[in-house]
Amino acid sequence: MSNDPPSAEKPVTILPESECWQLLSRVPLGRLVTSADGHPEIFPVNFVVQDRTILFRTAEGTKLVSSAINNNVLFEADDHDATEGWSVIVKGVARSVHTDDDIDRAEHAQLLPWTATVKDHYVRVLPRQVTGRRFRFGPEPGREFTVV
Repeated sequence: MSNDPPSAEKPVTILPESECWQLLSRVPLGRLVTSADGHPEIFPVNFVVQDRTILFRTAEGTKLVSSAINNNVLFEADDHDATEGWSVIVKGVARSVHTDDDIDRAEHAQLLPWTATVKDHYVRVLPRQVTGRRFRFGPEPGREFTVV
């Protein structure tokens, strides 16, 4: 599929992986999807892109435990304006950051918590697959709506 911008004739385009990473690096908030006790869980997280990985901080709790026990995760971020939007999904493996070198590298990302809580743990999502789409907003073709 072409990587041309969306148009009225083609309202959805598939993004190349390089553009997906560029878009991810421009937004500060995404969603981590994992599983806890056999049930899907979704968590909003502020994050940074570092070396084509997703890095976020967390405190002790469900997010940390579920990403450690069932480390196959999804991460999604998106953005939009008045005319178009995009969504990027990263399928990957979550790994707690443990080694001194990796902790030092994570701390250099200057990823600060958004809430006034202690978040001592860094988690890195190592990507297995990165996909993205750009959407051109507009009316549904062939349907007219009247306002009553």
